[in-house]
Amino acid sequence: MSEQNGTGEPRRINRKWPITVAVVAVVAAVAGGGFWVWHEQPSFCNAICHTPMDPYLAAFEQEPGVQGIDKWGNTVENTDSMLAVVHAVPKEEGGADANCLSCHKPTMSQQLTEVSEWATGNMPLYANETYGLVLGERDTEQLGEWLSQDGDAFCLNSACHNITRQDLVKATAQYGERNPHMAMHGQQLDCGDCHKAHRASVNACSRCHDDAPIPDGWLTYDQAQEVANRA
Repeated sequence: MSEQNGTGEPRRINRKWPITVAVVAVVAAVAGGGFWVWHEQPSFCNAICHTPMDPYLAAFEQEPGVQGIDKWGNTVENTDSMLAVVHAVPKEEGGADANCLSCHKPTMSQQLTEVSEWATGNMPLYANETYGLVLGERDTEQLGEWLSQDGDAFCLNSACHNITRQDLVKATAQYGERNPHMAMHGQQLDCGDCHKAHRASVNACSRCHDDAPIPDGWLTYDQAQEVANRA
């Protein structure tokens, strides 16, 4: 179809631009969706942050229940002792099908703070000021503060472990007076005091009690300190 232009000749109307716009919009939507799916995967953190995330990704992608390595490259006798490994197991296999963002919630303030701390070498526990080394370790209290979660709420909530501390105490009642989930010596252990995500978990009670039971693949307090000091 055409109209007359100023010279009396027919002028064509370009009807292709809506198609072009629609194609660009579809491509952008598909690319954006693909990027967001990738953003949810551990490989995204590794690709964007480069070297600092390499050891985390290597540890995360291990099979559960086998000998493996921790985030520092140290041998771990049983990868079941690392929460990042067992939580990554698909739900149909009894796991949580978790990824990095399941625990490291993507709030803007958290991401900006952690990027700034890494870039300046001002990282918390087990950090090193040299660029490219493993990131500092976050405990559950630090992870929960970005979501205004106090104490047990980071782990014991409706989206993760939908139980109370008292339920947990009852579930491990076989330990009697040495039940690690009870408040002892005037204080309550934090979940992260024993359960580690990217390194072998630790029986914190073994710091004082030599007879504290050490689950398969776990470390005593002294062993954990030795491993951390070598990092």
